[in-house]
Amino acid sequence: MYLPLYFPLIVLVALLLITAIKVLREYERGVVFQLGRFWKVKGPGLILLIPIVQQMVRVDLRTVVMDVPPQDVISRDNVSVQVNAVVYFRVIDPQKAIINVEHFYEATSQLAQTTLRSVLGQHDLDEMLAERERLNKDIRAILDAQTDAWGIKVANVEIKRVDLNETMVRAIAKQAEAERVRRAKVIHAEGEQQAASRLVEAAKLLGGDPRAIQLRYLQTLTEIAGEKSSTIVFPLPIDLIESMMRSKAEKPGSG
Repeated sequence: MYLPLYFPLIVLVALLLITAIKVLREYERGVVFQLGRFWKVKGPGLILLIPIVQQMVRVDLRTVVMDVPPQDVISRDNVSVQVNAVVYFRVIDPQKAIINVEHFYEATSQLAQTTLRSVLGQHDLDEMLAERERLNKDIRAILDAQTDAWGIKVANVEIKRVDLNETMVRAIAKQAEAERVRRAKVIHAEGEQQAASRLVEAAKLLGGDPRAIQLRYLQTLTEIAGEKSSTIVFPLPIDLIESMMRSKAEKPGSG
């Protein structure tokens, strides 16, 4: 048994059909080149290509989650830290992503690393730790502006971790402890100031009428008498004694 003469032709036609028929998913687009020149972007669905004459490059339009490896950053206050982040981006123009840049994923990764070091190096350590949201927006804006020519849209940038060495961790702990001590002293001083002002007001009220001072002393004696003590030393001010002597002298028949 031998094959017909036209069997090789059938095989060749089948191979050409296989290479000519392409199916693109909903999230894919095909950048078609015709004899080396850009022709059009096609997809999704069934795509027919002219074998040999046309070639197609697939582009995924889904959002890519790219992990930026840890970067050594020296802050503006000369503190060495390691920072890593995550970048969310997607291709919005397949033509630019294929024609304007080689390997857009690697290019975006390298650009994210350099931008991360550049932006964070302009800020102090306290800003890196406390103002991550603002730094994320700054990095995203710079990346989005520079990748626009590549047909890429940077949706979000998140700083994941800021790692410090043990020396800096101990120094920050000491600084935090000193700050807590300072606040405690300030609060204590403010309390003393408020108490002193209240005492001054009370002294003014008591000084306005000598009888008020006498009542205060009698109240103090009552409180002391309730305590279990054998000896009580209670000072009497000269003003109170003079007031009592004047009251006695003013009575009729006093000697």
